[in-house]
Amino acid sequence: MTAQPAPTRLVPAERLSAITSLIAEGSAFEGHFQSSRDQGIKVDGHLRGNISFESGGTLHVGATGVIENTRLEADYVFIEGKVTGTVIARKALEIAGSGTLVGDASYDDLIDLHPRARVRGKIEYRGEL
Repeated sequence: MTAQPAPTRLVPAERLSAITSLIAEGSAFEGHFQSSRDQGIKVDGHLRGNISFESGGTLHVGATGVIENTRLEADYVFIEGKVTGTVIARKALEIAGSGTLVGDASYDDLIDLHPRARVRGKIEYRGEL
Protein backbone atom coordinates (compact mmCIF):
# COMPACT_ATOMS: atom_id res chain seq x y z
CA MET A 1 0.00 0.00 0.00
CA THR A 2 1.34 3.44 -0.86
CA ALA A 3 1.73 6.31 1.56
CA GLN A 4 -0.75 9.17 1.56
CA PRO A 5 0.40 12.10 -0.58
CA ALA A 6 1.64 15.25 1.07
CA PRO A 7 -1.01 17.95 1.26
CA THR A 8 -1.04 19.97 -1.95
CA ARG A 9 -1.46 23.70 -2.24
CA LEU A 10 -2.18 23.97 -5.98
CA VAL A 11 -3.10 20.59 -7.42
CA PRO A 12 -6.77 19.97 -6.57
CA ALA A 13 -7.28 16.97 -4.25
CA GLU A 14 -10.06 15.67 -6.50
CA ARG A 15 -7.57 15.48 -9.38
CA LEU A 16 -5.22 13.32 -7.29
CA SER A 17 -8.01 11.09 -5.96
CA ALA A 18 -9.28 10.46 -9.52
CA ILE A 19 -5.97 8.91 -10.65
CA THR A 20 -6.53 5.33 -11.83
CA SER A 21 -3.15 4.32 -13.31
CA LEU A 22 -0.23 3.37 -11.08
CA ILE A 23 3.37 2.31 -11.38
CA ALA A 24 3.67 0.73 -7.95
CA GLU A 25 6.47 1.08 -5.41
CA GLY A 26 9.12 -1.58 -5.99
CA SER A 27 8.29 -1.93 -9.69
CA ALA A 28 10.25 -0.72 -12.69
CA PHE A 29 8.86 0.29 -16.07
CA GLU A 30 10.67 1.32 -19.23
CA GLY A 31 8.64 2.89 -22.00
CA HIS A 32 6.29 5.75 -22.78
CA PHE A 33 2.81 6.54 -21.46
CA GLN A 34 0.62 8.68 -23.72
CA SER A 35 -3.05 9.54 -23.52
CA SER A 36 -5.44 11.76 -25.46
CA ARG A 37 -7.90 11.63 -22.52
CA ASP A 38 -8.00 13.67 -19.33
CA GLN A 39 -6.68 10.89 -17.09
CA GLY A 40 -4.11 10.57 -14.36
CA ILE A 41 -1.12 8.45 -13.41
CA LYS A 42 0.84 8.07 -10.19
CA VAL A 43 4.41 6.84 -10.16
CA ASP A 44 5.61 5.28 -6.90
CA GLY A 45 8.13 3.00 -8.60
CA HIS A 46 10.89 3.59 -11.16
CA LEU A 47 10.09 4.81 -14.68
CA ARG A 48 12.45 5.39 -17.60
CA GLY A 49 10.42 7.08 -20.30
CA ASN A 50 7.99 9.85 -21.13
CA ILE A 51 4.50 10.62 -19.86
CA SER A 52 2.34 12.80 -22.08
CA PHE A 53 -1.28 13.91 -21.95
CA GLU A 54 -2.38 15.68 -25.14
CA SER A 55 -4.92 17.65 -23.11
CA GLY A 56 -5.79 17.54 -19.44
CA GLY A 57 -4.00 14.97 -17.34
CA THR A 58 -2.65 14.74 -13.82
CA LEU A 59 0.77 13.33 -12.99
CA HIS A 60 1.71 12.53 -9.40
CA VAL A 61 5.26 11.40 -8.67
CA GLY A 62 4.94 9.84 -5.21
CA ALA A 63 7.58 10.13 -2.49
CA THR A 64 9.17 6.81 -3.56
CA GLY A 65 8.81 7.55 -7.27
CA VAL A 66 11.80 8.03 -9.57
CA ILE A 67 11.44 9.10 -13.20
CA GLU A 68 14.58 9.33 -15.36
CA ASN A 69 15.50 10.50 -18.87
CA THR A 70 12.08 11.86 -19.46
CA ARG A 71 9.73 14.46 -20.83
CA LEU A 72 6.59 14.90 -18.74
CA GLU A 73 3.58 16.91 -19.93
CA ALA A 74 0.20 17.30 -18.21
CA ASP A 75 -2.15 19.98 -16.92
CA TYR A 76 -1.22 19.21 -13.29
CA VAL A 77 2.16 17.90 -12.12
CA PHE A 78 2.82 17.13 -8.44
CA ILE A 79 6.34 15.93 -7.57
CA GLU A 80 7.12 14.35 -4.20
CA GLY A 81 9.85 12.01 -5.51
CA LYS A 82 12.69 12.51 -8.00
CA VAL A 83 12.43 13.53 -11.65
CA THR A 84 15.34 13.84 -14.07
CA GLY A 85 14.30 15.45 -17.34
CA THR A 86 11.92 18.06 -18.70
CA VAL A 87 8.56 18.92 -17.11
CA ILE A 88 5.72 20.88 -18.75
CA ALA A 89 2.74 21.75 -16.56
CA ARG A 90 -0.05 23.48 -18.44
CA LYS A 91 -2.03 24.50 -15.33
CA ALA A 92 -0.04 23.89 -12.14
CA LEU A 93 3.40 22.63 -11.17
CA GLU A 94 3.94 21.77 -7.53
CA ILE A 95 7.12 20.35 -6.01
CA ALA A 96 6.79 19.13 -2.41
CA GLY A 97 9.47 19.44 0.24
CA SER A 98 10.57 15.86 -0.48
CA GLY A 99 10.66 16.49 -4.24
CA THR A 100 13.68 16.81 -6.50
CA LEU A 101 13.76 18.02 -10.10
CA VAL A 102 16.99 17.78 -12.08
CA GLY A 103 16.16 19.39 -15.40
CA ASP A 104 14.08 22.18 -16.84
CA ALA A 105 10.44 22.93 -16.07
CA SER A 106 7.89 25.20 -17.67
CA TYR A 107 4.40 26.11 -16.56
CA ASP A 108 1.53 28.14 -17.99
CA ASP A 109 -0.40 29.24 -14.91
CA LEU A 110 0.65 28.38 -11.34
CA ILE A 111 3.78 27.14 -9.58
CA ASP A 112 4.51 26.21 -5.97
CA LEU A 113 7.94 25.16 -4.72
CA HIS A 114 7.75 24.06 -1.12
CA PRO A 115 10.57 25.40 1.08
CA ARG A 116 12.61 22.16 1.04
CA ALA A 117 12.08 21.32 -2.65
CA ARG A 118 15.27 20.83 -4.64
CA VAL A 119 15.56 22.04 -8.23
CA ARG A 120 18.63 22.00 -10.44
CA GLY A 121 17.68 23.49 -13.77
CA LYS A 122 15.70 26.30 -15.35
CA ILE A 123 12.07 27.13 -14.53
CA GLU A 124 10.21 29.16 -17.12
CA TYR A 125 6.75 30.75 -17.16
CA ARG A 126 5.05 30.19 -20.55
CA GLY A 127 1.83 32.17 -19.95
CA GLU A 128 0.88 35.68 -20.90
CA LEU A 129 2.84 38.49 -19.24
